[in-house]
Amino acid sequence: GGNFACSMSNISSFYPKSKQGYGLGMNAGLGNFGVTTMQVLIPLVMTVGVFGALAGDPLALQSPSGTLIGRIEAGTDTWIQNAGFIWLVFLIPLAFAGWFGMNNLKVVTPNPGSPAAAFGKILGLYGVGMLTAIIGVWALSIMSMWLALPLTIILTVVLLRLIPGDIKPNIKNQFAIFSNKHTWSMTVLYILTFGTFIGFSAALPLSISVIFGNMMDVAADGTVTRVVNPDAPSALTWSWIGPLVGALIRPVGGWISDKVGGSIVTQIISAIMVVASVATGYVMMLAYNSTDPNSLFVVFMILFVVIFAASGIGNGSTFRSIGFIFNQQQKGPVLGWTSAIAAYGAFIAPKLLGQQIQAGTPEVAMYGFAVFYALCLVVNWWFYLRKGAYIKNP
Repeated sequence: GGNFACSMSNISSFYPKSKQGYGLGMNAGLGNFGVTTMQVLIPLVMTVGVFGALAGDPLALQSPSGTLIGRIEAGTDTWIQNAGFIWLVFLIPLAFAGWFGMNNLKVVTPNPGSPAAAFGKILGLYGVGMLTAIIGVWALSIMSMWLALPLTIILTVVLLRLIPGDIKPNIKNQFAIFSNKHTWSMTVLYILTFGTFIGFSAALPLSISVIFGNMMDVAADGTVTRVVNPDAPSALTWSWIGPLVGALIRPVGGWISDKVGGSIVTQIISAIMVVASVATGYVMMLAYNSTDPNSLFVVFMILFVVIFAASGIGNGSTFRSIGFIFNQQQKGPVLGWTSAIAAYGAFIAPKLLGQQIQAGTPEVAMYGFAVFYALCLVVNWWFYLRKGAYIKNP
């Protein structure tokens, strides 16, 4: 998360306003391609002893029902630890490449000092994040997430402001974004796009597993019960498609927005997402209460892919708007702030869907998302498209 926000801030400095959408869209698209990579690569490396004795012995996964766990048969050898170790194959060479091949931009970077001092600053910032994350997890155990998440965010911001040393003035300068009304409007619109992408990347496999993994069964006496669907589609087989589309189409959304303006593109995709979310919720309701949910799976997947595509295009359009609205000093911090807040979608979306699925009403969550998307339509129109807008179609 920190690297994503850092890269967005960094990349934005290399492009003029006329190319912010494409440049940031390409960076974010390639970066979020990691979601699809994870969903395809991790299940594969868990089934093979890729690292030999270095990774340790395999485990025999157990399932109470004796059925498949995803695509892995219960009781077979599974190197579940490879899900973590596989990333070292990428991260170790990238760490060396970054150390020897990258330089700080002097115009936007505070004096990092020696490598030891720079690492000290980074670890201090990570320390703030780790502390507030622990407090946030504790808060989630005793209160609603709608209280715990704002508490975590506010506490993080306050502690960052209290950090001493020569990094303090730079953080103080970055806090100027909070007095700019466009920071808050673009935060809402970034949640609309990136929050949806990252949230549904986690919610889609959950929906496939639960909604289509079970079905209604009507007994001879008319009793209706939910039973395991023996021909259920595998979440591991299908869930990567949505994030793939959302990531690859991001540069396209940025490029289009550079040509016609970011806000008009955001408005169009918001309307599409309202309709698609309502339709998806209706199909989920039908599938959840069906004796043959598989017949609805293709429509379900198409609708979700439409949402992913719209969110990806909209992500490119919001990049264009942020790069156009804010000056050189503020656009980097705004990109970091908005991406951090929108990333909570990875927690909120599957949480809400899980709660509503458990209640037997999965459509309610999707209808709720549609209401939020409709509110985003109003925010985008008020700030950037109406007659007399603060900034016209940035």
